[in-house]
Amino acid sequence: MHATRKRPATLSARRRAARASAHPARAFRRLVRAAARDERGTQLVELAIVVPLLLMLVGATAEFGRFFHTYSTLAKATRAGARYQISQPPGASDATAKNLVVFGNPAGTGTPVVAGLTTAQVKVTPNKVGPAVQTVTVSIDGYGYTPVFDLGKLTNSPSLSLAVDVKPSSTMRQLVH
Repeated sequence: MHATRKRPATLSARRRAARASAHPARAFRRLVRAAARDERGTQLVELAIVVPLLLMLVGATAEFGRFFHTYSTLAKATRAGARYQISQPPGASDATAKNLVVFGNPAGTGTPVVAGLTTAQVKVTPNKVGPAVQTVTVSIDGYGYTPVFDLGKLTNSPSLSLAVDVKPSSTMRQLVH
């Protein structure tokens, strides 16, 4: 009994089989082209590329919002302190203005308007501009913004840290002479 090879059923199938065995490079190219046309799994690869970028964008947007809220709250607090101080006679005590800036009330009770703010960080500076005109500047020095998503801590690189000092100040003209 001699071994018989299985023959392709049609003439075109026989020609394809002959071509594939005669030109292995051509068969490889055909296989690569077929794989390139196959799109299974491409969505997963695209998702793996896009999701980290979107998460970074959302985190950066949230962090910017938190920083802007902190800065605007501190700027409003310095305006309130300056507004109070200009209504007092020159040389009046700064303690009440500092309490207004930190706690939002003259008694200095309750929680600070921004976590971590103390009266030691508030500076009240009277400025003499001319013989009759005097201004008061209320500023906050030494308040450090601490981000939730600190890029410096995540990458272990302090130079990329998003922790910055927030230094708002307000200057107003003295009303009472």
